[in-house]
Amino acid sequence: MGVNMYQAGLVLEGGGMKGIYTAGVLDFLLDKDIMASSVYGVSAGACHMCSYLSRQKGRARDINIDYLDSKSYCSLRSLITTGDLFNVNMCYHLIPDYLYPYDNEAFASYEGKAYSVVTNIVTGRPEYLRIRDMQADIDKIRASASLPLVSRNVKIDGNYYLDGGLSDSIPLQKSVMDGNRKNIVVMTKEVGYVRQPSSHLELIKLRYMKYPKVAELIKERHLNYNEQVAYVERQQANGQAFVIRPQFPSGVGRVEKDARKLRALYRQGYKEAEACYDSLMAYLEG
Repeated sequence: MGVNMYQAGLVLEGGGMKGIYTAGVLDFLLDKDIMASSVYGVSAGACHMCSYLSRQKGRARDINIDYLDSKSYCSLRSLITTGDLFNVNMCYHLIPDYLYPYDNEAFASYEGKAYSVVTNIVTGRPEYLRIRDMQADIDKIRASASLPLVSRNVKIDGNYYLDGGLSDSIPLQKSVMDGNRKNIVVMTKEVGYVRQPSSHLELIKLRYMKYPKVAELIKERHLNYNEQVAYVERQQANGQAFVIRPQFPSGVGRVEKDARKLRALYRQGYKEAEACYDSLMAYLEG
């Protein structure tokens, strides 16, 4: 079966380790040879976007699970010694270059556009950085997934960035503005989820005194996020969005060490995508 490139946006929410749900959804799309012409990845969504674009089924799942016990992957030791909870050398160099090599040739054959969503911590605005070469642009992926307090700021072209979810958690509006009349939105928060105010605001203010926009974003994030969910639901109702999201809570934390829970959430993503396949195809081809 040949790859089917649909003129559609694919919007991938973040969510830390909950993003393994997205990995399951994307692997189902790969099994059905469904590729979107524009992909927007936020945080964990940006990371999982990579393996989808290179059509390496199972890679995102395995990376999330195989290194759980390694202190070189995600650990307090890494945070203390490097400034990053998720070890940069391990996640963005050792794994893609050696341990689970990334298929750069397959990515190069992708004919659409891929964007990593990042937050400029000086302006407080989201930026949508085009990914043209996965090796050369890997810091754009890293920046999107750099959570406040547990990551160093990422410098790209003289600007400093952190997690894209701070400023644009679900970039459906960007996709629509880019001209995508059809969009697949993959969310990691279950149906009915309502984001609550941050409990770390004072700590954020202290850590980012030089970048006050970060605290402003964190203070308003629950309001902006809940508004974005409402927007997604409106777009779903008028046909500009097809939404795939968990139908029930998973119990998986943003930083999860239980491999069984992660495998279960991956399977949930795959199965829930499979369950709406006919509806999805009717939407894409209608």
